[in-house]
Amino acid sequence: MTPEQFLDQIKKRGPEPVYLFLGQEGYNRERCRRALVDAFLGTDVEGVTRHELDQLSLAEALDDARALSLFVSKRIIWLGSAEAALPRGKVSEAEDGESSDAGLASLDSYLRQPTPDTIVIIDAARFDFDGEDKEKLARVQKYYSAVKSIVEFRAFSPESARALAQSLAKQVELSLGPAELALLIDATAGDACRLAIEIEKLKLYVGARKVTPQDILQLVPDAQAANIFALVSAMGRGDRTRALELLDILSREGEYMPLALTFLATQFRMALVARESRAANAAQIQALFNKLGARIWPDRARQIEQTVSAFPKAKLEKAIVGTFDADKGLRDARPDDRTVMEALILAVCA
Repeated sequence: MTPEQFLDQIKKRGPEPVYLFLGQEGYNRERCRRALVDAFLGTDVEGVTRHELDQLSLAEALDDARALSLFVSKRIIWLGSAEAALPRGKVSEAEDGESSDAGLASLDSYLRQPTPDTIVIIDAARFDFDGEDKEKLARVQKYYSAVKSIVEFRAFSPESARALAQSLAKQVELSLGPAELALLIDATAGDACRLAIEIEKLKLYVGARKVTPQDILQLVPDAQAANIFALVSAMGRGDRTRALELLDILSREGEYMPLALTFLATQFRMALVARESRAANAAQIQALFNKLGARIWPDRARQIEQTVSAFPKAKLEKAIVGTFDADKGLRDARPDDRTVMEALILAVCA
């Protein structure tokens, strides 16, 4: 189930005895934790007990869940680091019902007769649903397959992160324009937890006035990377004057030039992929890379669209070779980073 379905369930029907939480996303996990505590325990927060399964076995943790407390009438048992309970190697015991694994046997027994007024949360937050973690997470889910109530905490999509940022800004009455919103999302990489924190910081800083890009650059960590994106965009458009101005700003701010070069090389490669795939507009470009597993923001897709429009295929290929040569130049014994980057800008924007 999704976090929203979990919140709806505990509100309407009450919680299940045992849940398995899967995925790395932290914002909705914290929402669900708070909602569960409020709905089940109310103000009696002493009813929450946390165990880490890299320090305590699953069987021992479930023994604690079976024990009745002398001090509280209701309990929430939170079992973190759930991945640590898995035995090394492949897990096949769960397919045949009864398991020789002590932890699984204890879990099966507990699920048949759960302790009244006790909720057990098995929390697996180490692995994500995509990339190299996908198979590892599937192994965790297979191990805990006896638990039927599963809540999946998936990363926010670009669209949902933008909607969340708009909702959070509205809640605290923060005046945030479209350009500033895009800059904030880029600076936080669309991370929901960071968005919530940075919006609170911005509200305290600006008060009733409108947020400016300079506010975000001053307060939000990594927001200086926005100047790198602007440099990439200027070079992508072939705007040599603007690109040199931005390079000067980055140099005075002490920016790490290899990082700017990495962004630039990625931009040209993605533009080449989009051109060869005949993605004609930003929407098609975003859909293309989302399908390939490299999710990008709508603003990023528009930057790639600008690069595709400014560069024919042959020039894109030449620009990629230029970034490779610049990378070698930055690795020289005593390189002048700014000179290397200026040479690249002049060659690409010629």
